[in-house]
Amino acid sequence: MNLTASKKVQKLTASIFQEVAVLKRKALNRGLDVIDLSVGSPDLPPPAFVVEELVKYASDTANYGYTLKGIPEFHEAVSFFYKQRYAADIDSEHEVLQLMGSQDGLAHLATAIINPGDYVLVPDPGYPIYEASVTIAGGVLFPLPLLAENNFLPVLDDIPLPILEKTKMMILSYPGNPVPVLADSSFFEEVVHFAKRHNILVVHDFAYSELIFDNNPQISFMSVPGAKEVGIEFNSLSKTFNLAGCRIGYAVGNEQALNILGMFKSQIDYGVFYPIQKAATAALTSDYTLLQEQVKEYEFRRDTLMAGLEKSGWKLSKSPATMFLWAKIPAGWKSRQFAFELINNTGVAVIPGDAFGKQGEGYVRIALVQPAERLSEAAERIHKFLAKPK
Repeated sequence: MNLTASKKVQKLTASIFQEVAVLKRKALNRGLDVIDLSVGSPDLPPPAFVVEELVKYASDTANYGYTLKGIPEFHEAVSFFYKQRYAADIDSEHEVLQLMGSQDGLAHLATAIINPGDYVLVPDPGYPIYEASVTIAGGVLFPLPLLAENNFLPVLDDIPLPILEKTKMMILSYPGNPVPVLADSSFFEEVVHFAKRHNILVVHDFAYSELIFDNNPQISFMSVPGAKEVGIEFNSLSKTFNLAGCRIGYAVGNEQALNILGMFKSQIDYGVFYPIQKAATAALTSDYTLLQEQVKEYEFRRDTLMAGLEKSGWKLSKSPATMFLWAKIPAGWKSRQFAFELINNTGVAVIPGDAFGKQGEGYVRIALVQPAERLSEAAERIHKFLAKPK
């Protein structure tokens, strides 16, 4: 048998995370101690009471059937969470859709919403699933350059009108991945007016909503007047409550868009495991003490790594949010060359910026998913690496 991938799949590039995983395995096989700062998978544990809730309901064999969709308590918990954390009013019955993680929804949304030939505006740099989902759906990508001189915000007025006339959807993410910057309310208000004017669905990825530092405000797109008329917002318990492997998240906002995505997903899966839904409900309705402690831990890690790298003369912009640093690499390097030689020579794994789009060239993404002492060790190894002649 001689099989070939579909034309849609052939358009996809190999996952950079798989490429780096191969390099990590080779480094380990050579005896290197690998410090993995590549994948944004939390190393911190979920709250003990959440684990207890999961175990309690998983111990009951009556809970092992299909759930098909989100239980009412989960939907109500999402609504409660949005009101408490972002002062956003969400109708639990009509404006919440449970997902198997936010990536699950982002991966399927384009297929559910757009037709072949429809344009989709995507951030560049942007998280890879944005581009991949549009490619699989047969849509046409139009990159929105995120440049330092524009505070990594897209300049909406630069998008040509003929493109806008064919555009059905726009994807944004603040705080962003890989570029961990914030947007303010005035930008989101501009987005709402822009979307209404051009009849575009706004898709906001808010997965890092609770990893915002230095007392910066937490601004949900849903808290902006008119946002639910034009958009939906994806969020997740993966980073917020360290439940990445449980695969549970949600989308909120425009009822029509959520119904379309929900109808599509009803053909694909049979819902999230009931004990996971109960554990997630407990997390969303807790006193949020963990969230405050977690922010302090990531701030400490960020400051520790930056201080160590600055000793090498590598000065970075201070990340205001997320579990990442978006680091402009020293002159004379290409992103992949820098990232691949770094892991091969030092065992420190990071992700090259060009994996997130053309505008990512010249950067690497560094994940703060190791304890501070390991980050200090990584900085020391990088210092020695940079001191060597190329």
